[in-house]
Amino acid sequence: MGRDRHAPGLALARLSYDQARDLLDAATAVDGPGTGWDLHELRHSVLTHLGEAGASLLEPMAKSRHRKAENLRRYYKPSPQAMRDLTGGDRPGRRSPPVN
Repeated sequence: MGRDRHAPGLALARLSYDQARDLLDAATAVDGPGTGWDLHELRHSVLTHLGEAGASLLEPMAKSRHRKAENLRRYYKPSPQAMRDLTGGDRPGRRSPPVN
């Protein structure tokens, strides 16, 4: 057990990658062990949700510890709804197309 530098005097246990993977799988499994989310899917989901919520490029980069934006790009997969919202006509200040 190591000490967390953000909470002096408080010893916090750290999960190994395998322990975290097993706990996430158990918490999200629908048809038994091995059917839940994996940590890589969770990483994609978190970074995509940050982007869809309007986070700047630097915020997901800091969260994921990527140093280059091009490395972060493979994790950001906006949903079709997010793309519709981005290009939709319901944004303030946007004019409707002319009607013929």
